[in-house]
Amino acid sequence: MAARQSWAKEALEPRMSSPLATGLCVIGTGSDAVAAAVYGAMSGAAVTLVGPGPIGRESKGGGLASAALIASARRAEALRAAKPLGINVPRPKIDFYQVHDHIDAVLAAAAPDESRARLAALGVRIVERAARFKDGRTLAAGTVAITARRFIVATGSVPVVPAIPGLKEASYLTEDTIFELLICPKQLVVVGATPEGLALAQAYRRLGAEATVLDAGQPLADEDPECAAVVLDQLAREGVTVRGGVTIERIKTARTRTQILLGGSDEGQKLEASHLLLACGRRPNIDDLDLAAAGIKATPDGLAVDGHLRTSNKRIYAIGAAVAGARSASFAEAHARIAVRHALFRRGSSSDANSIPRVTCTDPELAHVGLTETEVRQAGGRFHVFRWPYRENDKARAERRTTGHIKVIASERGKILGATVVGDQAGEVIGAWALAVNRGMHVDALADLAFPHPAYGEIGKRAVANFLPPSLLRIGLRRLRAFRPLRR
Repeated sequence: MAARQSWAKEALEPRMSSPLATGLCVIGTGSDAVAAAVYGAMSGAAVTLVGPGPIGRESKGGGLASAALIASARRAEALRAAKPLGINVPRPKIDFYQVHDHIDAVLAAAAPDESRARLAALGVRIVERAARFKDGRTLAAGTVAITARRFIVATGSVPVVPAIPGLKEASYLTEDTIFELLICPKQLVVVGATPEGLALAQAYRRLGAEATVLDAGQPLADEDPECAAVVLDQLAREGVTVRGGVTIERIKTARTRTQILLGGSDEGQKLEASHLLLACGRRPNIDDLDLAAAGIKATPDGLAVDGHLRTSNKRIYAIGAAVAGARSASFAEAHARIAVRHALFRRGSSSDANSIPRVTCTDPELAHVGLTETEVRQAGGRFHVFRWPYRENDKARAERRTTGHIKVIASERGKILGATVVGDQAGEVIGAWALAVNRGMHVDALADLAFPHPAYGEIGKRAVANFLPPSLLRIGLRRLRAFRPLRR
């Protein structure tokens, strides 16, 4: 058995005394790195994946674990809210051990998609060593010097740990470690009203925790204010306390309890927590790559790239969370495809952050693609805003899920610039609008699109159905004014 394991390791990892040349070298071991390696191998390139630690979904955290937890929480809430549909059930009993088993089962089912075995079957060589650049053409992984025709930096991100006095001595969780809990927190305090922080706070509240979210800024500050307000109102209805503009003075630990002392206008207030979750965002995991040696320009927010995701060193690309401003999980898959196609074939679409949709996995969901009303207004010029509420959609009425609306931003002539959806399954509804923004479509394209009935997709169709360009509107009005009834 030991001999077999040794042989398998040698098959996946070259001898550390040997130099290694490859066509495409992907740096990182997360889902974005695996996606790039798979695309590269399926395109016929010789691919090497470099990085220490778990590969793909071998680790417990990540968006899929969060989605599994949120799914359990939504089922619990659905039972509580089922009476108007004629379903009377007692208050659901939460078995958190089974919730934990559900998360494990979901991760286990998805693991083969990003497994070492699949990568090996595709011919991807894996070097399980920390990597750093020696120069613009060479990567050092342990004692191996790797040269490649093209490199892709896909090192992902790590949670931001704020500089709060007393935090180092306290016991805290992050988005990567909270899924290891085998019990539901009694009093959960979340530091950071980010999309991830709010979604987890709501999920744990539905599973039985008291949940409080604290943030120094405005919750969901990057989202459309009127759509974000719908989410925050629902969280308040469910008993999640969300406080913006809060300063945390110090954190103290007393036995198994954590105390959060507030400052500023809230000075003297103190919160008790059984569990503390840091959800202050994420930062790119690029500190140890020695980017300067490769001539790569970087900021604390990530690597600067062009439209094809090339860094200042044109042989080296960056994708996913390694790119400045790209924190949504939606970026990883899209970036991997764009970077691989351009690195290997010098072709493919360019990357535009506005064209990649994002979703906040609260309930109701909040999804967005393209420009917001604020961004278009700041750019100047005339534009149109179209809205349509969920309450006037037959599918939403049947499901008793009528909270929310769609908001579409279009140019004066009707080109779709952006869309925000807040409501049930917003992450699914936004798909058609992502295509429209990517392809520069006119609102007529969505107004003429046929949806099955009833369907949530009809919400967007109804929003833009009555749009007429100013030129056609003027012609129509002139014809109406010129109309004279026939005389008998």
